[in-house]
Amino acid sequence: MGCFWSLWNMSSDVKIGIIGGSGLYQMHGIEAVEEVSLDTPFGKPSDAYRIGTLEGRRVAFLARHHRNHTISPSELNFRANIYGFKQLGVEWILSASAVGSLKEELRPLDIVLPDQFFDRTTARASTFFGNGVVVHVSLADPVCPVLGDVVVAAARIAGVSVKRGGVYVCMEGPQFSTKAESNAYRSWGMDLIGMTNLQEAKLAREAELCYVTMALVTDYDCWHPAHDAVTVADVIDNLRKNSENAQKIIRAAVKMLPVERSCKCPDALHHAILTDLKKAPEETKRRLGLLLRKYL
Repeated sequence: MGCFWSLWNMSSDVKIGIIGGSGLYQMHGIEAVEEVSLDTPFGKPSDAYRIGTLEGRRVAFLARHHRNHTISPSELNFRANIYGFKQLGVEWILSASAVGSLKEELRPLDIVLPDQFFDRTTARASTFFGNGVVVHVSLADPVCPVLGDVVVAAARIAGVSVKRGGVYVCMEGPQFSTKAESNAYRSWGMDLIGMTNLQEAKLAREAELCYVTMALVTDYDCWHPAHDAVTVADVIDNLRKNSENAQKIIRAAVKMLPVERSCKCPDALHHAILTDLKKAPEETKRRLGLLLRKYL
């Protein structure tokens, strides 16, 4: 049974959040685990947060699709997931997710750190704001460069090869692409395709959290001539192997993460709030108090 924490008794020593995607439903090595179920102004997160100690640091782990993989990408409550991390006091989010490759050179079992996203979703809530508070954050560089540096260094220590950079096209799903779509994305210069990470990046920036994703390549998208020969068993095996390597990187990154943040992420809202908050609706300010309190 998860326990319910309210904002005023949250533990501020949990600075690192981990989001596990398909194939990564738990983080091995977390000690003294406590399950924490949260309510947020945006509803319930995907699962209870599993809070414990990993490599000497306090972390919060969340299974993006629930530990039983019962939530489709199009059904995910991205706002609740990210807001819940903010409630816990998290500052850094390490995300992992399964992706398809749109480039021959990005092979199954590769791990890629994309630095750009392209939005092809159609039906998702991607902002905390509205209802009388207008905010436009900068998303020119949607992942945290400092956290990216940490992950690259961590991969080197863990002995796992990663490729940094590339464009992740985020599709709505839950169906996969048609060949026409897949070939169009390739002609546009896209590198990877997935269904989850763009909303996380947008919302983490609005919540002034540092975010990076490890894209775990399971197979080539349907553009590839050999795609039809890939079985579900092949994909699951690749997921397992990639998840093992992702956990090695995460453990090394957790051990390395700095206490102070030197990037621009902690002040993302500083020049982004267009509304005079003194004139904003009181109910909206109350609902968004966790995000806006330092600007009120």
